[in-house]
Amino acid sequence: MEHDAFDKSEIALLGLGDMGTALARAWLVAGQPLTVWNRSAGRAEPLAAEGAKTAETAAAAVAAGGLVVVCLLDDASVGEVLADVDLTGKDLVNLTTGTPAQARARAKWAEERGARFLDGGIMAVPPMIGTPESGGYVFYSGSRALFDAHRGALAVPAGTRYVGADPGFAALHDVALLSAMTGMFAGVSHAFALIRKEDVVPADFAPLLVDWLTAMAPYAYGTAGHLTSGDYTEGVVSNLAMMVEGNSTLLRTAEEQGVSAELLTPFMALMERRLAAGHGEEGTTGVIDLLVR
Repeated sequence: MEHDAFDKSEIALLGLGDMGTALARAWLVAGQPLTVWNRSAGRAEPLAAEGAKTAETAAAAVAAGGLVVVCLLDDASVGEVLADVDLTGKDLVNLTTGTPAQARARAKWAEERGARFLDGGIMAVPPMIGTPESGGYVFYSGSRALFDAHRGALAVPAGTRYVGADPGFAALHDVALLSAMTGMFAGVSHAFALIRKEDVVPADFAPLLVDWLTAMAPYAYGTAGHLTSGDYTEGVVSNLAMMVEGNSTLLRTAEEQGVSAELLTPFMALMERRLAAGHGEEGTTGVIDLLVR
């Protein structure tokens, strides 16, 4: 793929774990001038052979690049690595996984040191980086001017989605999607547990499960509509009263199959609380109001 449409000024990349290395290789393939640094210098050697410049210190790497990208272990690592580094006039993009509050604090920290700041939440695993057809992308939030100035370069490793000036929004979107994924994993795990001891071939059951979850995914649009309108009964086909009644069958089946229901019962308990409060004609959107403190 050609990437001639963006300004190929020097990028400094700090952190060469699996994700950092994947980012580096994507930029190198695109002809991006790149200086890399890693706490364990040996991680940089293969990239040097592929055309990257290496820096002995984080400060030297930052000095080499106008755009500084950090992809480290955690937020504390970012603070440690950049503690004594001059960031004046730099554009700092933080692709280290963290929380919204950490991103907001880090943005203030960077601005106090004279840098523009952009936080990123990577919605991809390393093999997806540099492969447009993989569908991987990165949420970005913070300085819009920084994002606009470097959008072309940032789009080389993965797609870009700017989600707002609030520096915490990239992490918020990232964690919200990952949390939904975790809930899906829980449901998939329970489903496979139910068939585990039966004469049901997991490989035959998997496509049925994928098709069903795909068909159910638009549930999210209905939930968004309810939250927007405030009418949690709009368009509801299976109401809360009906679903709570049906939960007994799910629990009884789990017991018959010798499967713990611990992945299901927390959500079911919230459904029961909402029903007890007199909201039987709603769908499950009201559970969200029980979760928000």
